[in-house]
Amino acid sequence: MGNILVVIFVGLIAGFLASRVVMGKGRGWFWDIVIGILGAIIGRWLAGLLNISIGYGIVGDIVIAFVGAVILLLIWRLLFRRKH
Repeated sequence: MGNILVVIFVGLIAGFLASRVVMGKGRGWFWDIVIGILGAIIGRWLAGLLNISIGYGIVGDIVIAFVGAVILLLIWRLLFRRKH
């Protein structure tokens, strides 16, 4: 049960920060958690692919999830860009 709470907490922080950086505002607590968790999956995969190790404390988890979430949101923005 504790691990799930950590995943949700890391997802919320990373997703909120990434949403603020890329989109200018948070997406709401639910979507920030989803973005952060997906970002953590992408970030871990990329870190493994590039053989990068940040250390696996809560701060390292947030950094990896943040980087992955930023990449996810940038791809989302490219794919679903609004045309004016």
